[in-house]
Amino acid sequence: MLLCAVLGAPAVAYATSCTTQAEMAATDRDALAAAGQRLAAAVINQDESTLHSTLLPAVAQDWDGIREAIEQGAPAVKGGQVQLRSLYLMDSTSQKAPEDTQFFCSNANGSTTVTISMRALPPGRYAVVLADAPGAPMAGQMGFIFGWDANAWKLGGAFVRPGVFDGHDGVWYWEHARQMAQADSPWAAFYCYEAARYLLLPVDFISSPNFEKLGQEQGQLKNSPTDAFPYAVTAGDRTWRIDGMRFDPSLRQPDLGATYESAGVTDPAAQRTEAIAVLSALLKAQPALRQSFHGMWAYASIGGKVTPVMELPMTEIP
Repeated sequence: MLLCAVLGAPAVAYATSCTTQAEMAATDRDALAAAGQRLAAAVINQDESTLHSTLLPAVAQDWDGIREAIEQGAPAVKGGQVQLRSLYLMDSTSQKAPEDTQFFCSNANGSTTVTISMRALPPGRYAVVLADAPGAPMAGQMGFIFGWDANAWKLGGAFVRPGVFDGHDGVWYWEHARQMAQADSPWAAFYCYEAARYLLLPVDFISSPNFEKLGQEQGQLKNSPTDAFPYAVTAGDRTWRIDGMRFDPSLRQPDLGATYESAGVTDPAAQRTEAIAVLSALLKAQPALRQSFHGMWAYASIGGKVTPVMELPMTEIP
């Protein structure tokens, strides 16, 4: 959950500043690190009272969503310790009203710039803290948005993600994506890039030169699924239209989700039979997906309404 919506800022305010951890004044760095350390420990320990007590007043109405994100992320950080990764201090006090805003956070010599994008951000002082949970079996990672209020850093948003799937981190998926591309398996490569992006950072509103390189590699794939949909698959005398696919980590596994136009069956058994047929036909058309991902979600679309039908491991899809 966020203090504000993020990403895709079409009209951007530039009268802002961002200070990286190494360039911060010691007092700012210490105060922000202490706030990040405290809340990261609270997430690991599922200490909701501490998290709620530091909530920014502007997002008080969003507490239920923040709490849900923290509870759902518990398995990713369970058993870990707090290790701060990055601190960013952002100033938008010169703004006159809420605006779509980008912060360009450069190191001392300007050789590396991280971009933080937020939508409809009110004037004020903000910070982003990224932290890891080393020792957790899923190598959890956390992201926090803070707002400065009443002379203290208050929680504006919290994000929790695993850092590995079955022992494989984002770098592994990036390398595997390259291998799939070289093996002329662009669909598997495309979604491995998506998995790498998900595992490398706990948030989606930060971009870096490293991420830009990943995006460039992904965009250079030939015959990728980018422009493939709607995509027709056939089993026997039946053909289904797949409207889209996405990387789906909702079960903390490297799954894929496929949305297809259902024939309109409503009986649960018939829905399951149809979904298996669709997934099986898709994997036969794109067999490299089997070796790179844990399983697949089937999402049936009927009259514009999309409903999840089931998730199956690859080994259970004929």
